[in-house]
Amino acid sequence: MRVLGIDPGTANTGYGVVERRGGRLLARDGGVIVTRAGQTPERRLAMIHARICELLDEHDVVGVALEDLYFGANARSAFAVGQARGVVMLAAGQRGLPCSSYTPQQVKSAVCGSGRAEKGQVQRMVQTLLALTEPPTPDHAADALAVAICHHNRAPLERALAS
Repeated sequence: MRVLGIDPGTANTGYGVVERRGGRLLARDGGVIVTRAGQTPERRLAMIHARICELLDEHDVVGVALEDLYFGANARSAFAVGQARGVVMLAAGQRGLPCSSYTPQQVKSAVCGSGRAEKGQVQRMVQTLLALTEPPTPDHAADALAVAICHHNRAPLERALAS
């Protein structure tokens, strides 16, 4: 089972493709879709959508896992993240792929055992869980890989509960 994990944002959208083969999780791809601040919002979203479409077509994933919005104090930033999530979900929906969402605390807990883990701890645990030679960088890519790991760890439980 291969999943595309997404850490959404309009400036930086992290992505990570993680596959479960046997009992092991393997990283197949990861990185960041970067858009320039001077571009119009619609152009930035179109670029994110196009790259997500390429990744979905390239990696033959069975689903998309997204990090949920964290509202914090900046509603404008949250709105932009919501737009990025929307174009990712659109790309998945156009291919009939299911999307699952996880809070930052769920992701950190699934990867580190604590919903309050720091960024560096998440990076080191992603490195360990995926048997990478070094921690993944930048942190948006590490977060996206963590979202995919979270989905892999939670999917069997969700399937069992649904039946």
